[in-house]
Amino acid sequence: MPGPMSIIIIGVVALLVFGPKKLPELGKAFGSSLREFKNATKGLVDDDDDKVELKKKDEQKEIR
Repeated sequence: MPGPMSIIIIGVVALLVFGPKKLPELGKAFGSSLREFKNATKGLVDDDDDKVELKKKDEQKEIR
């Protein structure tokens, strides 16, 4: 995991490369991309949970 000094250096380099006007836009885009990715992976996990529940119900029906 990067230490505090390396995070500061990365921030300064990003500021120099992109400029102060572009950084908020990049941060916003990164945040929305991260949120979208999180929602997509949550949907995959929910689908897996649904499959497990259906399998349990099928097994209970077979037992009866």
